[in-house]
Amino acid sequence: MKSPNQLATQLVRQWQRSDWREQHLLRDREAWPLHLSIGEPGAASFRDDSAALRQHLQQWRAIAAHGPGQVEWTARQYRGGATALDVPTHWVLRPSDCALAFEHYGDGGAQASADYRALTSVLPQVDARFHALLLRRLALWRHLDVAQVVTATRMALQLEPGSAQGRPLRALALAGNDSKFFERHAALLTALLDARFEGEAGRQGLTAFLDASPEGEHWVLVAPLAEGLLPFRRQRVTTAELHATALPAQRILLVENERCLHQLPMPAPDTIAVLGCGLNLAWLSAPWLQERKVAYWGDLDTWGLAMLSSARAYLPKVQALLMHCSVFDAHRQFAVCEPVHAPNETPPNLLSDEADLYNYLRSLEKGRLEQEFISHTAVTQAIEAWHRSAGV
Repeated sequence: MKSPNQLATQLVRQWQRSDWREQHLLRDREAWPLHLSIGEPGAASFRDDSAALRQHLQQWRAIAAHGPGQVEWTARQYRGGATALDVPTHWVLRPSDCALAFEHYGDGGAQASADYRALTSVLPQVDARFHALLLRRLALWRHLDVAQVVTATRMALQLEPGSAQGRPLRALALAGNDSKFFERHAALLTALLDARFEGEAGRQGLTAFLDASPEGEHWVLVAPLAEGLLPFRRQRVTTAELHATALPAQRILLVENERCLHQLPMPAPDTIAVLGCGLNLAWLSAPWLQERKVAYWGDLDTWGLAMLSSARAYLPKVQALLMHCSVFDAHRQFAVCEPVHAPNETPPNLLSDEADLYNYLRSLEKGRLEQEFISHTAVTQAIEAWHRSAGV
């Protein structure tokens, strides 16, 4: 036989599971009311431990009289008893009863009760597309006022890829937010946009996804591809430093994702790679870069080609590497869906074959080939061909 405290504590543990919350508060309304089994006292309890049995019955009679929830009873005849004894069998709880059970009986139930009350306040005010996220990821927003969460969801419905159009995030006036709302709630906004755009905001980062100008320092990975160019094998530096400080190589290879470093051939004469730039490409306006031979290698998807176009806005002679239809076709088995396409129909600075590839990728069900899946041989051959065309 179980006490109210034991059952409420068990319920708190279930509440802490995100799948339980989603199932019971979103997916399966037929699960309510809950019928929690109390367990009937055995004959030994009646015979040997009458004090414990009395306490058990008193606890459940108090619940029956004052709540939360209701108690189901059954009459049980015990040997030695003059008459049948009414014993509790089930605790019947509706959602609002659960919050009271958490708060008054369950060990560690104060947080669960607060979470339930916050959810019942937030969910009716927000778009249904965000319900599962808010139910499953309480830690993302439980420390915020309800009004802030609602504002964030409304902003997430107004935002689209590229919404900032190069402006700082704090300059976007949406849903009544103040200038620092993005800064304070970046994690929540990113998660909400991921719910709309299948993880794209998280993959690119909020600033890049919205095409906003970064207000802080953006760090990239600098790696010489030949001995003697730099006193280190790799180093993180800011794009502001790169804008102000010329690298000693004549050839600069821009790589969208820094996790592709292991694919680059060594040695590559007179070449330094800069990896992890993403959409942060304004540093390419540096005067010293105008005198260098620069190549760009990005993902074979619409975002990668959009970034290539952005790079050419600063360096019109940037040469694209491995961003051709033949490379995509050769590695097509590794292509996946691109949930959200880059915002421009056709970016302005692409060559004709690149523009054709951009529109071709948009038309495919699986139109994304990430850099990591291109073979080391193909990468080596492309970089060697770039060196030959550059006069090595």
